[in-house]
Amino acid sequence: MTFLDISNNKIQGQVPAWLWTLPKLEYVNLSNNTFIGFQTSNKKQGLSSVRKPSMVHLLGANNIFTGNIPSFICELHSLNTLDLSENNFNGSIPPCLGNLKSTLSDLNLRQNNLSGGLPKDIFERLRSFDVGHNQLVGKLPRSFIRFSTLEVLNVESNRINDTFPFWLGSLQKLQVLVLRSNAFYGPIHQASFPQLRIIDISHNHFDGTLPSDYFSKWTAMSSLGTDEDQSSEKYMRGGSGYYYDSLVLMNKGVEMELVRILKILTAIDFSGNKFEGQIPKSIGLLKELRVLNLANNAFTGRIPSSMGNLTVLESLDVSQNKLSGEIPQELGELSFLAYMDFSHNKLSGLVPGGTQFRTQRCSSFEGNLGLFGLSFDEICRDAHTPATKVYETSESEEEDEEVISWIAAAIGFIPGVFCGLTIGYIMVSYKPKRFMNPFGRNNRRRRSTPTH
Repeated sequence: MTFLDISNNKIQGQVPAWLWTLPKLEYVNLSNNTFIGFQTSNKKQGLSSVRKPSMVHLLGANNIFTGNIPSFICELHSLNTLDLSENNFNGSIPPCLGNLKSTLSDLNLRQNNLSGGLPKDIFERLRSFDVGHNQLVGKLPRSFIRFSTLEVLNVESNRINDTFPFWLGSLQKLQVLVLRSNAFYGPIHQASFPQLRIIDISHNHFDGTLPSDYFSKWTAMSSLGTDEDQSSEKYMRGGSGYYYDSLVLMNKGVEMELVRILKILTAIDFSGNKFEGQIPKSIGLLKELRVLNLANNAFTGRIPSSMGNLTVLESLDVSQNKLSGEIPQELGELSFLAYMDFSHNKLSGLVPGGTQFRTQRCSSFEGNLGLFGLSFDEICRDAHTPATKVYETSESEEEDEEVISWIAAAIGFIPGVFCGLTIGYIMVSYKPKRFMNPFGRNNRRRRSTPTH
């Protein structure tokens, strides 16, 4: 047996030890079951020295594995892919994984309970390293600068306390950098990042200003190209024996899990920090950018008109800043811009009249006191104009009804007094009229004799 896929079942218990004695087994997928652990041989809880599998891919994501990551994995000397994400492993990342430094390419340990620091000198050929959603502490090891093959680095939602790793710009193949939801701080120094396509540094403590030419050297987002010879290409073609990178990204106002992220998306998320000053004009150079999120910072000044060059931009969020001036009219020409949020700034002036602007919610513009225009009036009609008109109409109607009531009362009062006096006079002057038996022949009324 060389290939075993039992993923997406309801298999319980432990992974049997005999599995690791199959010498030709190269691919094992145990994902999406309810396994709780791994059985191993009795010999020092490791693998048999006689028969060791030539394991290349081991996928065990989304089970309920507990305890430390088993050390026998370090004896799988041909291992290329290890995915143990979405389990309950604890302890630190095993240093013995350094035994695999010449073969291990994709390591995914995200969404466990791992603690301690990040490994330093145990990897050489890593293409993808994902340890997001754990409890890791410390700093990003400078030794990562030697991971010359690294394309994806994801350390989101940990407790890493460090400055911005501008030195990662020397990694010529780095395409995805995710530092989201940690304790990074300070300014983000300018770096080249020649192959970077996705960067998410949101929800940290970064501050300072960004120079006007900050994005000028991010060449991969300026023109993606169609190089079919990149090492990541095999992960894009599919096939059950391959590992796919995935990423959770804020896109169009919601968190989305994106699979096969390389080459199909470009995104910048700087939201939830303390950046000040103007948005760099060089943002307009990133013509392949599809998602831009600068929300919840302290950016000031105008939205750069150079954003009108982002012809494939699909999602734009600059809310919760201190931006002023007009929304650039050039943004009205962006036909792919399906989601935008300019709320809670100091914007004023004419809202662009493009079709995409007319499909937005009014909440995308709220908190700006000086916006106007046909697009703005159209999408915010229900929230503003009609409410005022209805209130004024109902108030005037109440006043009219009150006047009409008084007039009706006055009109009814005069005849009422006259009729009352007349009836009173008749009652006093005459006796009640009597009638014959209604069943009698003579049914004519008699006139009563007046009384005094």
